[in-house]
Formats: sequence, C-alpha cells, structure tokens
Amino acid sequence: MQTIRQIENEMMRLDIPDFSAGDTVKVHVRIQEGEKERIQVFEGVVISKRRGTTNASFTVRKMSNGVGVERIFPMHTPIVDRIEVVSKGDVRRAKIYYLRKLRGKAARIKEKRF
Repeated sequence: MQTIRQIENEMMRLDIPDFSAGDTVKVHVRIQEGEKERIQVFEGVVISKRRGTTNASFTVRKMSNGVGVERIFPMHTPIVDRIEVVSKGDVRRAKIYYLRKLRGKAARIKEKRF
C-alpha cells in the first residue's frame, strides 16, 4: 500500500492553480499532429471537479458557434501544459450541471467579489 501511494505522489503535478466549479479557466492542451506538436487553448467554465489522487479530473464547458462543448481533462496528465484561472465564479453548488439547460444571459455566472 505504501509503494502505491509513493508512485502516485511521484506522478502528481504541483503546478495546478486552485480553482473550483464556476470558475472560468484557460486550459493549454498539447495537440499532436503527426510529427508536430502545438498548444491549443480551451477556455470555458468549470462545471465539475472530481477529487482524487492521480485519478482527479475536471470538466470544462464552453459555447462554440451556439453549441455547448464539454471536455473532461485529467488533472495530472502531461497533455495539459498549464491551467490559467481567468475569473472566479460565485456559485452555490459543487457540480453546476444545470448550466447545460440554460441559454443566453441566464447561463451567465456572477463573478466572486472579495
């Protein structure tokens, strides 16, 4: 059991910022196209965050040409180059799946004030 925990700790990333559901983030993803590699930015609202050690993940939702696009990113993967928090959202839920049903101005999330 101790060796599994040690291997998991070696695989974990330490450069992940603190964010939660409702926050708008930019996820810089490495895309492999043949021999070339480039970085593509996926910007959207975090609708869920799954906790865990190496199996932690988060779901980001964005609107692209009027169509909702969701993407699930593993937290500790080398495919994700970096994560930037654009703004903090003020929501009362840990999982904001209700955002899928909302359209237009109703889908906006209030920004958290400090």
